[in-house]
Amino acid sequence: PPTVPPPPGPPARGSLSLHRAFLRSPLGLLRLGQLALGAAFWVTVAAHKYEGAAHFALFAAVLIWLLTLALFGLSLLGRWELVPWLGSRWLLTNLVHDLALGVGLYAAATGIMGHKAKQRSFCNLPGYSQHCLYSAYLSASICGGITACLYLFSGLYCLLRRCQDQQDII
Repeated sequence: PPTVPPPPGPPARGSLSLHRAFLRSPLGLLRLGQLALGAAFWVTVAAHKYEGAAHFALFAAVLIWLLTLALFGLSLLGRWELVPWLGSRWLLTNLVHDLALGVGLYAAATGIMGHKAKQRSFCNLPGYSQHCLYSAYLSASICGGITACLYLFSGLYCLLRRCQDQQDII
């Protein structure tokens, strides 16, 4: 019987270098914005007293932030081939991450924090002497909304590349 050559292995583990083309691409710039605003969201929530549904908002924000950090790091180093099964589908992986997880979870977290800000709007009045979480919840809601928009833009960018039969993220 004819012998089939073995599948190609992962690339050689040479020195790590930055994939500068990714860093200058629209997706790289969007990822930097997502990481910065995502961190602002969860740090704002975590730095203040929170309860109830804000636990889910914080969980969702940290989860997406960590996944985005992993995608950014692997893309920046050009090492996505090292991820089993997903590495060969990196554009699709980024697309699903951005549209399903990023937009979906950040929209939910933004809605939660917006609702909490609306519940606390009474303490924004002059002369209110108790500790007020209104500005923290409102700030988190604004950061979350902008972050959800950034995920939407990066998801649409990946979808456009996919529709143009591109296989790479840049």
